[in-house]
Amino acid sequence: MADNTATSTAELSQLRVLAHPLRLRMVSLLTGAPFSATELARELGITQAAASYHLRQLHHAGVITLLEVRAKRGGRERVYAYAPPAAQAHGSAAPSEGYQLFAEAIAAEIRRRSHEVFSGSPRIGVDAELWVEPSDWQQAVDGVRAASLRLHERARRPRAAGTIRVSMSAALFQMTTPDTVPDE
Repeated sequence: MADNTATSTAELSQLRVLAHPLRLRMVSLLTGAPFSATELARELGITQAAASYHLRQLHHAGVITLLEVRAKRGGRERVYAYAPPAAQAHGSAAPSEGYQLFAEAIAAEIRRRSHEVFSGSPRIGVDAELWVEPSDWQQAVDGVRAASLRLHERARRPRAAGTIRVSMSAALFQMTTPDTVPDE
């Protein structure tokens, strides 16, 4: 039981730290390549101090990994990366409060990114509240997870030759069942 509580607390901490829109953007960039605070600050148009602060928060919550500490101009520069867990099932045991914060951050990020849609590019927009067979649900979850992992594994540094900038956001979850079903 203590193990599940520790897992839930860690997941809640990670979801809360990811609920900040800037941190969500940082994690997205850190998927494609390792970055230092200076490099992320330049990419995101923020101060190095702000980038350092948010990177420390992400690292402390266990969302990102410190890859190396290197000497730079008499100081030390930390380089971070993000690798999504292979069997990630966000929210499987996380308290709903953390997942709600995460969902709100994703919604804000979708709004921000939607202003940068490349004209004529293929787009998929889906919203659904459905009743399906459990096996169909599991197949959908597995498919979205596989697509997400493939994109994360194949991600490159921003503006790398031969790459295009894309957006993928997904929030899949099983909903509670109402106590009563309306008469049809």
